[in-house]
Amino acid sequence: LHVTEHSFPTRRSSDLLTGWMQSVLFFPATIAAISVMFGQQAAILLGNESLVIPMTVGVILLIGVLNTFGSKTSGAIQTVSTVCKLIPLVLIIVFGFIKGGGNNPIVQPLVAEGISPTGVIGQLLVAILFAYDGWINVGAIAGEMKNPGKDLPKAIVGGLSLVMGVYVVINLAYLWVLPASELAKYASPASAVAEVLFGSIGGKIINVGILVSVFGCINGYLLTGPRITYTLGKQKTIPVIFGKLNKNDVPANATLLMAVLSALYALSGQFNLLSDLAMFAVWSFYVLTFIGVMKLRKTHPNLNRPYKVPLYPIIPLIAIFSGLFVVLNQLLFAGAKSTMMSLGGVVITLIGLPVYSYMTKKYANTNNDIDTAA
Repeated sequence: LHVTEHSFPTRRSSDLLTGWMQSVLFFPATIAAISVMFGQQAAILLGNESLVIPMTVGVILLIGVLNTFGSKTSGAIQTVSTVCKLIPLVLIIVFGFIKGGGNNPIVQPLVAEGISPTGVIGQLLVAILFAYDGWINVGAIAGEMKNPGKDLPKAIVGGLSLVMGVYVVINLAYLWVLPASELAKYASPASAVAEVLFGSIGGKIINVGILVSVFGCINGYLLTGPRITYTLGKQKTIPVIFGKLNKNDVPANATLLMAVLSALYALSGQFNLLSDLAMFAVWSFYVLTFIGVMKLRKTHPNLNRPYKVPLYPIIPLIAIFSGLFVVLNQLLFAGAKSTMMSLGGVVITLIGLPVYSYMTKKYANTNNDIDTAA
């Protein structure tokens, strides 16, 4: 499906509700979750667990400020972190298989006694979807591809296959060194494995590489996420101050807003809670998007489609039912805590409707875009 900006001239509240959800829930919760990982890793490195929250909040605010300096600064951080990301992964994989005993069970037991396999699978899928969520960003550049019908599937399938391969191999390396029962005791399994493989000093060096990698991941989300908030401000569906650029030609107000929201979420210090919240919110809308693919095939059969979903309607149906399984499992079957978290996400998302209504009425007689000069 490829729909240009001018295919549907009216902006619907549902479209803007997606942007609202991404601005106040998905991106801030994702940034907060990854930052909690950073805080935990930094606390392990420094040997002081009380530093988890200060380091978590501090890294969010630091990266938020750095992203107001311009795209060159953000790009440099991203380049360095990407290179550093590969170093600890390669070292752990190579030395894990060389020095690890390989005597630990890899796939058994899958589910402990007395635990519902369905509930566990649903919760595991949320974690897996969190790890692979970057796939959706490829679709955002489909309009800039020369041949999206050919290049988009290659980018998504190729990219996901590469990431999947790395994830599988690195987890096998972990289990080659330590059993799952031992890894479960650590907030950062990578640190535990690195210390076994390289000793105390070597483990700390690997931890530094992991910290740089996570730093870059946070930077990536704080680089891209505020662009959605900026667009909403530019369209006057949220306060217009967030639709302005600073002297460095970046949406500084939107970036700082997202950094502050992320820091507030991060005060919980709960990685699993934050990642589950992010995935529940965004996959609720993904399911609607998949349904939209099928609806537009019916209502707009003659729409220009440089890229068409292969094996239609099998692929969209699999995506819809799989997404519904994850969302409903989080909402109904993953426990009271998960249900309350999911309902809270729904409430926060729905707050976007009165905000949209108020802003639409306020700027009903003005131009669609605002001056972007700060």
